[in-house]
Amino acid sequence: MTEAALSIAENDPELESDFAKEMVRQMRAIDTYGTYDEWSVEQILEPFILTKEKKREIPVIGDPDEITMSRVKAYYNALSAMIEKECGLMAVPMINLTHEGFGRALITVGKLIVVDKTLRDVHRFGFPSLAKMKAETDKLVSKALETVRKYPEPAGE
Repeated sequence: MTEAALSIAENDPELESDFAKEMVRQMRAIDTYGTYDEWSVEQILEPFILTKEKKREIPVIGDPDEITMSRVKAYYNALSAMIEKECGLMAVPMINLTHEGFGRALITVGKLIVVDKTLRDVHRFGFPSLAKMKAETDKLVSKALETVRKYPEPAGE
C-alpha cells in the first residue's frame, strides 16, 4: 500500500483521538506476525475507510474473508474498550457472523446488553471517512453509557 493511495491524511486530527489509538491497539493485537509493527497509524486504519469509489469496486454479494471478519471484531473490541474506560465496568463484545457476512454484534456490561447491532454485508464493512467512523463510535458509546446509567443494577454497579 503506497502513501499516495491512503484515504486518511497524515495530519488528520481524528488520528489523535482515544478511539483511533484504541483501534490501532486492537489491530496490532490481532497481528500475530508483526506485519503492522512497521506500518503507520494511517496504514493500519486505512482498511476501515471505504470511500464511495472503493465501495463500488466491491461486489454487492460476497462472502467476507477472515481478514475482514477480524477487522469487524477489532472494531467491536475497541468499542468495548471505550465503553469500559468510560463507565469503569467490564464491557464484553460478542460477535456472531455467518460465512455469508450476516450476523449480530452485542456488547454486554454485566448482564446488560448495551450495544446490539445487526451486521449485514460484512464484506463491505467500513466507514466513508475517519471522522464518520469516530462519529458513529461516539454515538454508540454514548448510547451504551446512557443505558448503563439507566440500568445500573444489571450492569453490575
